[in-house]
Amino acid sequence: MEVELTAPNGKKWSQPLGLFINNEFVKSSNEQSLASINPATEAEICSVFAATAQDVDTAVAAARKALKDPSWKGLSGTERGVLMNKLADLVAENAEILATIECLDNGKPYATALAENVPEVVNVLRYYAGYADKNFGQVIDVGPAKFAYTVKEPLGVCGQIIPWNYPLDMAAWKIGPALCCGNTIVLKLAEQTPLSMLYVAKLVKEAGFPPGVLNIINGHGREAGAALVQSPGVDKIAFTGSTATGKEIMKMAALTMKNITLETGGKSPLIVFEDADLDLAATWSHGGIMSNQGQICTATSRILVHESIYDKFVEAFKGKVEEISVIGDPFEETTFHGPQVTKAQYERVLSYIKIGKEEGATIMVGGEPAPQQGKGFFIAPTVFTNVKPSMRIYREEIFGPCVAIVSFKTEEEAIELANDTTYGLGSALFTKDLVRAHRVAREIEAGMVWINSSNDSDYRIPFGGVKQSGIGRELGEAGLAAYCNIKSIHVNMAA
Repeated sequence: MEVELTAPNGKKWSQPLGLFINNEFVKSSNEQSLASINPATEAEICSVFAATAQDVDTAVAAARKALKDPSWKGLSGTERGVLMNKLADLVAENAEILATIECLDNGKPYATALAENVPEVVNVLRYYAGYADKNFGQVIDVGPAKFAYTVKEPLGVCGQIIPWNYPLDMAAWKIGPALCCGNTIVLKLAEQTPLSMLYVAKLVKEAGFPPGVLNIINGHGREAGAALVQSPGVDKIAFTGSTATGKEIMKMAALTMKNITLETGGKSPLIVFEDADLDLAATWSHGGIMSNQGQICTATSRILVHESIYDKFVEAFKGKVEEISVIGDPFEETTFHGPQVTKAQYERVLSYIKIGKEEGATIMVGGEPAPQQGKGFFIAPTVFTNVKPSMRIYREEIFGPCVAIVSFKTEEEAIELANDTTYGLGSALFTKDLVRAHRVAREIEAGMVWINSSNDSDYRIPFGGVKQSGIGRELGEAGLAAYCNIKSIHVNMAA
């Protein structure tokens, strides 16, 4: 059920290959598997077992049994918090191995995985561990004839489906609040990047979680994901991924009226006003679209710049790309820009670059593959100018290192351009005028607005979108609401 792996940085570990059900790794019922590919070299890392619908049913049954078992149901919130903190400690202790796996399987730079992604898991788990005994109900005064109070109870079995762009982070965002509230979980990993969370599964058992509380499965979305969403034994579905898939999940979940949380696509705007600090705006704008190879749901991929500073900004942005976006081996310390996660994503991004050319946009920087030693799904950071708001590269989510820069004349036009989208996830604006900053922030149709920064998220602050960017919120205290029911209890004091 394991294979010994060695990464280019010399790290060695035993990689689990099975489905983690009831605290044990098992084969899929028909022994089907899927291959995990290193996007930097295009070589197979290993194959892991892929869940069938039957395997999903087994995992759901394990979660439902654990939900009622005294070993989990009988724990106080404080005791659940102790388990979560133990898991956080183990993740921290295994940080270098987890960052290595993430780099190998996903293609993101090792330095980023170690400094940002693994600490995010630790922070989220510890944050919600702290809330485990502080998620209170309330007593409601309705007069002496009745004693009325509420309690917060777990929803039940939560099916959670995570994407491939941030495998560790997205898993933590979901399991943290779910465990905090006393739920049990079947976590379905992205078929493209299953390895890091399978290693975390070992740590779940080591931390002392009872069998069946957290089950972690691999599998294809159309098979395992669909079975999880449609399972009558699942009470809630939480999904992060594309808007198109989110719509399909809504349809399937409707059959059993499941509680759902969706965090889907985006085409986030970033507005640069004429009084902005140009270097600050260029620096954050670069990170807002080019970090993680542009594979970010909240990526500020539409940059709207006041016409009076447009040329200066474009030159400054180009300078940041040339200075910061070093393309190379993800294990090299100097690398900022790794490969796209899969060949399919690589081809998708290149197809949009071709569309941009055909639509008449100008490619100021990049626009071509950037293989390293003849291999890998690398694409040079691409900057489009002479972009019209009607162009597909302006309107559609590319999910790659591609940015469209357009100009505006007035604040009203900037707001109109920013809101001219079916999405509403993130947004950003740059200005030294704080009155304007707050005014414009209120007018932008998005779940999040960054003022004088971009993609500056924090696990203590709610995360989510409006319009076709999703339903509900993750992170912060608001993230707890998605994982508990409020039960009202009425006591007739006159009885």
